Amino acid sequence: MANLITLLQQYGVLIVFAVVLVEQMGLPIPAYPVLIVAGALAIDNSNSAPFPVVLGVAMLACLLSDFFWFRAGRRFGKRILKLLCKISLSPDYCVSQTEDNFRKWGPKSMVVAKFIPGFNTIAPPMAGALGTGVPTFLGFSLLGGLLWSATGLLIGAYFHADVDKVLDVLSTMGSTALTVLAILLGLFVLAKFIERRRFQKAMQTERISIDELKELLDSGHDPVMVDARSATAQLLDPPVPGALLVGASDPLAVIKSLPKDRHIIVYCSCPNDVTAAKVAKQLHSHGYKRAKPLHGGLDAWNTAFRSESESAVIAEHAPDGFTPADSRH
Repeated sequence: MANLITLLQQYGVLIVFAVVLVEQMGLPIPAYPVLIVAGALAIDNSNSAPFPVVLGVAMLACLLSDFFWFRAGRRFGKRILKLLCKISLSPDYCVSQTEDNFRKWGPKSMVVAKFIPGFNTIAPPMAGALGTGVPTFLGFSLLGGLLWSATGLLIGAYFHADVDKVLDVLSTMGSTALTVLAILLGLFVLAKFIERRRFQKAMQTERISIDELKELLDSGHDPVMVDARSATAQLLDPPVPGALLVGASDPLAVIKSLPKDRHIIVYCSCPNDVTAAKVAKQLHSHGYKRAKPLHGGLDAWNTAFRSESESAVIAEHAPDGFTPADSRH
């Protein structure tokens, strides 16, 4: 463990840069403990990098990660947001929870995004997907990186005496300390994984496939399409024509006039259809037993119905008010 502390003293800048960059890219590696230790060492040890240098390096790592995801969001739009939720250990509703928050506050939300789990990874590509200008993005990204990095370093500087005591204890534990730290990191990752699995289990409900939806249409049923995406997601990709828009509203208020034996198809554009499943389960609990989430969500609908080869099927079977011309918009 003494060797690790020596490494932090001699190569703390590189270690801070690497850990912050990896965490900001979305991997479940907590960077704040490293910032706190670096802040304490910057105050107490002349062999460590000065406080302003460590702060600048941490900000650079934040900016590089933010700009990478910003450019990805600008190029790939909502697809990169779905990818982030798939690789994240946070529950799959992370995109839908943060989309409207970003839309409400705009690029200014970048200032505090790094303090909000999930939002810190989603905000930069969201800014790119929604067309935020590069100078505006860079300005708020730098400010957010400064606030986040300085907070961690200042905590370490303020409690440097206590941090030094902890480091002294760890240094006397030798390899045992490394084992303890590795176990703690493993437990953190395991807890996040269990959280995600529990949420997915809670959202398990019978889904309807796109082929089963077609069968419903072919058999003369007129299912109601319900769009459970956020308002921001609806800006990124238009809804199914004729669909009822739930957004942040109470879904029961949106469909209260429908008979409870009506077929209701709820869709979203989130991983594992979790938002649609959540809305469908809420409808089930109020007597709408035929409400089902659409497997594959809006992407499945677009693939099946918004192609020229199936324009005839759309014209004949799509919900009221939908025409083949609508599928090209």
